[in-house]
Amino acid sequence: MSVSILLVVGLGILLGFFFQTVTGFAGALIALPILLLVLGLHDAIAYISIFYFYSSVYFIAQERKNIDRRIILKLSIATILGVGLGIWVLTHGKPIFLKKALGIFILLYVIYTMYAKDKVFHKPKLEFLFGLAGGFFSGLFSTGGPLYVIVVKNSAVSMKTFRATMFGVLGLITAVRIPTLYKAGILNMEQVRYSFYIMPFFILAIYLGKKAYAKLNETVLKNGVLALLFLSGVMLVLKS
Repeated sequence: MSVSILLVVGLGILLGFFFQTVTGFAGALIALPILLLVLGLHDAIAYISIFYFYSSVYFIAQERKNIDRRIILKLSIATILGVGLGIWVLTHGKPIFLKKALGIFILLYVIYTMYAKDKVFHKPKLEFLFGLAGGFFSGLFSTGGPLYVIVVKNSAVSMKTFRATMFGVLGLITAVRIPTLYKAGILNMEQVRYSFYIMPFFILAIYLGKKAYAKLNETVLKNGVLALLFLSGVMLVLKS
């Protein structure tokens, strides 16, 4: 990997995991379009997955007291099934067109949330479907976070719990995704080795993200989550 490619990948990881640290999600949504400028889809997914592993280990250790384990438990089966299906499609198909569908759905959700008085849903069956779809897009593009946001945001009692629980959900996804990607031949040890060259960008992202999070109040964070969802939806539609 050339120095110029390393720098572009590092920039993508820096921006993606800065927002990931602040809000609890959106790392891949921000990083993936940047990484795709210099990498193929499989390599981009592999690098993002590696850094999700690093971030999951760190943040679950830091935020474990604030994680709502009930939410993680009810999403676990759907997530495992969804991630496996998503990686199978990634390995055997050409699924780029599905990004547009995900982007349109996210935009519709943001618009609904801005004007609706009640929560989007209360039914466990819908939570399972959202978890399954979130796992599918996490396995496919590492971009299933917004679908989990819909479930966790409707269940978490505070933004602190929401953010910590999102770290827990992403840890669950990573635990399934890493060995599955490796078995499928998408992730390899050479990528792990190069990830250490990119590590300074990742560490800077964590540092700056924690500083930014400490200065934001709950209302700003809630609005920021919706704004980031809207931005990610637009990016998915335009980049499809």
